[in-house]
Amino acid sequence: MIEDGNDLINEQDEPKETITRITGMYKDWFLDYASYVILERAVPAIEDGFKPVQRRIMHSMKDLDDGRYNKVANIVGHTMQYHPHGDASIADAMVQIGQKDLLIDTQGNWGNILTGDSAAASRYIEARLSKFALDVVYNPKITEWQASYDGRRKEPVNLPVMFPLLLAQGGEGIAVGLSTKILPHNFIELIDASIKHLRGKRFTILPDFPTAGIADFSNYNDGLRGGRVRVRAKISQLDKYTLVITEIPFGTNTTTLIDSILKANDKGKIKIKKIEDNTAADVEILVHLPAGISPDKTIDALYAFTSCETSISPLGCVIEDNKPLFIGVTEMLRRSTDNTVQLLKSDLEIKLDELEEQWHFASLERIFIEKRIYRDIEEEETWEGVIRAIDKGLQPHIKHLKRAITEEDIVRLTEIRIKRISKFDIDKAQQKIEALEDQIAEIKHHLANLIEYAVTYFTRLKKDYGEGRERKTEIRAFDDVDATKVVIRNTKLYVNRAEGFVGMSLKKDEYVCDCSDIDDIIVFTGEGKMMVTKVDAKTFVGKDIIHVDVFNKKDNRTIYNMIYRDGKGGPSYIKRFAVTGITRDKEYDLTNGNKLSTVLYFSANHNGEAEVITILLRQAGSIKKLKWDIDFSDILIKGRGSKGNLVTKYPIKKVELKEKGLSTLKPRKIWFDDAVQRLNVDGRGELIGEFRGEDRILIINQSGVVKTIIPEITAHFDDDMIVLEKWIPKKPISAIYYDGEKERYYVKRFLIENENKEEVFISDHDKSQLEIVSTDCRPMAEVIYAKQKGKDPKDNEIVNLEDFIAIKGIKAIGNQLTTEKIKQINLLEPLAYEAPEEVHADEIEVVDEETFTDDDNISTEITSKNSDVPTKKEDDEDDFKVGGEGQITLF
Repeated sequence: MIEDGNDLINEQDEPKETITRITGMYKDWFLDYASYVILERAVPAIEDGFKPVQRRIMHSMKDLDDGRYNKVANIVGHTMQYHPHGDASIADAMVQIGQKDLLIDTQGNWGNILTGDSAAASRYIEARLSKFALDVVYNPKITEWQASYDGRRKEPVNLPVMFPLLLAQGGEGIAVGLSTKILPHNFIELIDASIKHLRGKRFTILPDFPTAGIADFSNYNDGLRGGRVRVRAKISQLDKYTLVITEIPFGTNTTTLIDSILKANDKGKIKIKKIEDNTAADVEILVHLPAGISPDKTIDALYAFTSCETSISPLGCVIEDNKPLFIGVTEMLRRSTDNTVQLLKSDLEIKLDELEEQWHFASLERIFIEKRIYRDIEEEETWEGVIRAIDKGLQPHIKHLKRAITEEDIVRLTEIRIKRISKFDIDKAQQKIEALEDQIAEIKHHLANLIEYAVTYFTRLKKDYGEGRERKTEIRAFDDVDATKVVIRNTKLYVNRAEGFVGMSLKKDEYVCDCSDIDDIIVFTGEGKMMVTKVDAKTFVGKDIIHVDVFNKKDNRTIYNMIYRDGKGGPSYIKRFAVTGITRDKEYDLTNGNKLSTVLYFSANHNGEAEVITILLRQAGSIKKLKWDIDFSDILIKGRGSKGNLVTKYPIKKVELKEKGLSTLKPRKIWFDDAVQRLNVDGRGELIGEFRGEDRILIINQSGVVKTIIPEITAHFDDDMIVLEKWIPKKPISAIYYDGEKERYYVKRFLIENENKEEVFISDHDKSQLEIVSTDCRPMAEVIYAKQKGKDPKDNEIVNLEDFIAIKGIKAIGNQLTTEKIKQINLLEPLAYEAPEEVHADEIEVVDEETFTDDDNISTEITSKNSDVPTKKEDDEDDFKVGGEGQITLF
């Protein structure tokens, strides 16, 4: 009996209950499930690079292999004898292997990784093992076997793959608690790296994607966790209004790529007219642009806002000894190569044992027949007697054998037929033994020089299977695309100056400029306050707004000119400053900080212009001079937090704009970084020159196209570009080209006639080609003539192109160089020429880029030709303010 309070419960009346804690069940079952998913489904083994389903598919294909194609449905059904899952998962895994075009020879519609089209049903497509798979994946003699899931069949624990297959194919899987993402690498580069490892040399391997594209592997991190690979589509300019995408990033297809472009267009990030997908065997997506849209900026916008640029995070995780192992691709290759060496060694040792057995029996057979030992058993009546007789007969002749004779050897001798004995040829038998001895010696040599044997093996794989497997993905470092600089201005910015609101929804108020919804805006108020904030529908920034514009971070060429009164009746100060680094939504005070300070004059100058202004003072006391001029070019450019220079301590009546100024900034130095094929102002790469606002860059391509462009940081360049330099309009371009129609070489010299037009300066025949081009003033060329049959070779000729032809129009054919056959034309050092010195404008140093900081007190970063500022005392009248860029606003 059990007593519970006042109630008595009879144990015999109630059945016993067992309490099982769910926490314990969950822990055990979850761990079992997680272990199964990790080991048996999602993560590949390091030994052969296969997941279990892939390994079972390859084993089944070997079972069925007879050299002919098999229906994939049949292969899937056969694989189900080894794989305890449904046919759909097996078929999907097989299609993925087939699309990698390495192990499976496919027939039928296996889908398209470029377009994302799926494969046909498994009953309609066929497959067989490729020659490569048969060569490197299978070797039953060195394969370890285990029972299948139902115990009816044997399957391999791991296939003896003698190649870094996991790195060649890549692998991806999501398990419980971990995942793996191993990127595919180039077939030939893996072999080369394996050979380097065998020879003790260092190596580096980088991914190579089947969809090609352009990739930046600077943060690859050897494929370990934390690495990142940036992949871009290959986009080029077909013409002024059309872009063409010919390669796509790994992990995307043309369908998803086009969808992302259309979504970006719908959101106003980019602006396109229409898009065409002409993809078949190769990718071809045509992006048509509206008139007035920059192709270069659109290319950058495609990278910034669409799937034309993707980021891939690799994660090297494999199974080793039934445990997950996180490992880099370099170590994966080392282990795979070392494993291949051991497999080759095991294979050689098995072959050696087989050859030695063949040699042993061939020697016994020769002795048995040549010495007529078979006659010794004629009178034996028992099997034991026969064995003893043969053994006794062999003993005098077996001293040269490498092992003792066994009863099994003697039994095999008794199985030799009389017909074979009667036709036995001693010479042929000896030749066979000698051939076996040569093979044994060769294998022993390979075992003694195992590393060189492995090198020879990898070299053979490269020769037999490397054709057509060259690198597809171009390796290039990328510059980050500043989204704010390439986004289409898809909305409008408005301001309510009096109430202090700015935003995109104030359509009844004053229009400021076009902007995008990711821009920052900079605002200045009459109190001398400044703020940078994210553009929004409506934002309060402070009353009495005198200037608002889109803010470009790191813009050190926009200079703000300002005069302000310090406090209610204090002195007035003048200052020039740039705003390159700020904390967003923080209010900055540009005055000396006293209450009731007021801005008297303000202008924003996007290229550092310095205007001349007139100061008018109120009549007060004994002030004699009430008016004088100030040139802002005499003012030092300082930090935004500087106090400024004193203008006057007397009240100012008015400030008038007397004369618009020129830029006081030195011409921008622009460099070209060949690694990323982009212009920059950061000193990376080769210096092109110093550029003022009207200066342009000259570009000449191997195709005979010449053009000039404004040096924008967003500019893109063709792969066949051969000349990139600062354009000097009066400097001629000299060229020698081959005319495909007339089959002659021509010389021409010309000037750029239309700086805004892209022009072709060679003939338009298919076989026409540019031989040499020079922008030197006095170029020289060497002509090497071809040797003609029966004639002495003509001496090389030096041609002064300046004397050979005068400067003509860009469309002129030019003068024929020679009627002789030419072998080669070389460009020589030009003749000396003294170019006129370029006249430089007055220059001041440009502020360096600031970082985002809360520190308002920035020291002087720019110097000017003068450091003194006139502070003349004059009269004053009514207060007023000047706002905008050179526009006066009265208050």
